[in-house]
Amino acid sequence: MNKKFLIFLVLLPSILFAQTDDKQDPWEPFRFFAGAWTSTGKGCSGISTGDREYQFVLEENFLQVTNRAIYEPQEQNPKGEVHQDLGFISHDGIRDTFVWRQFHVEGFVNQYVLDTLASDGKTFIFLTESIENIPPGWRGRITCHILNDDEFAEIFDLAAPEKEFELYIENHFTRKE
Repeated sequence: MNKKFLIFLVLLPSILFAQTDDKQDPWEPFRFFAGAWTSTGKGCSGISTGDREYQFVLEENFLQVTNRAIYEPQEQNPKGEVHQDLGFISHDGIRDTFVWRQFHVEGFVNQYVLDTLASDGKTFIFLTESIENIPPGWRGRITCHILNDDEFAEIFDLAAPEKEFELYIENHFTRKE
């Protein structure tokens, strides 16, 4: 075996480790969200209050998002509604972007990809790549705006096939003490 090639193979693990050690933390833009939050919201489903938690899991390979919103009774829904969803944000190293998969109590599964991260790191826009259990052609968009160290706003827009996005719900989140 070629001596230079053998030396290369011996040194390869340390070269790879050094390269990954120098990389920036891909999760840095999302670290703001870690923790527990309360929310107020309004939109097509009415007025809501809720709780959300962002937690890094599985050796910080995923950001788990646990969400619950309680909608007040209204004319279209006299009993009100409790919405729950569980999501996971992952870093897709091949595409060098983030993917957010949401699993909703109603049976929908939304897969979003990060479309925009503002240069100031305060605005995130996710667009759906796919939505399960809904007719073809529907699209979703989540826009998060960091307002200050303890608040952010989130807008969820929905687009029917061949239509433009329309506001579905707007939420305001405050960090729990």
